Amino acid sequence: MWALAAIAVFVLIMGPVGEGRAEEVIGTGPLLTIAPKDLHRILPPDSHLLIDPHSIEQFLVALDGTPPDWASVYGQGHHDPDHDERLFTLNRERDAKREGKQALHWTVVFLWSAELSRYDPMRGGFGMAIGPIFTQTKWGLVRFKPEEVPSNLVVIPDPSARDVLRRQLDAGQKIDIEIVMVGRLIPEESIVYDFSHDKEGLGLIMPVVRIERVEYLLAR
Repeated sequence: MWALAAIAVFVLIMGPVGEGRAEEVIGTGPLLTIAPKDLHRILPPDSHLLIDPHSIEQFLVALDGTPPDWASVYGQGHHDPDHDERLFTLNRERDAKREGKQALHWTVVFLWSAELSRYDPMRGGFGMAIGPIFTQTKWGLVRFKPEEVPSNLVVIPDPSARDVLRRQLDAGQKIDIEIVMVGRLIPEESIVYDFSHDKEGLGLIMPVVRIERVEYLLAR
């Protein structure tokens, strides 16, 4: 359903024990075993799950109406002398037309991918290596971008699962999870339009979200 980001290096997120209480509340949580489609059971009723192409496209329609004319914006490509100016103009025009839209204030929910790393006995949980998920839509490639990723992401399984996961890690097994990020768009820079660096002419859309809550799901 989701295409993982083609990145060679994941960022290891594991802050020191003495970090602020606010970050601790956002970044530390239990490992849940529910499916992403069932997230509505644990999230506020006004949350919008943006975890598949259709829901993401509906979100973009509510904000911006129609997709950009990517071919016109791209022109002759990155070496086109007017390429950057057209892209800048696209972003500024869309920012202006987006003002006042109700969807700017939605609570949105999206996923990033993660892999468990080292175990922290002081916290009773695992740090992780994380990366964005890219979703192919009719609008282009969509990648949700947190304004700032909490610096102390730690997932704490229940004791029985914790011991199993520790043994699997010690045996060199890869353990994938999904990070559920919940937040709201940043009004002044809610969506950034760009082009993929991996495929020529492919539009890239990055909603920028201020994170308010994080949950962890065991990948299925």
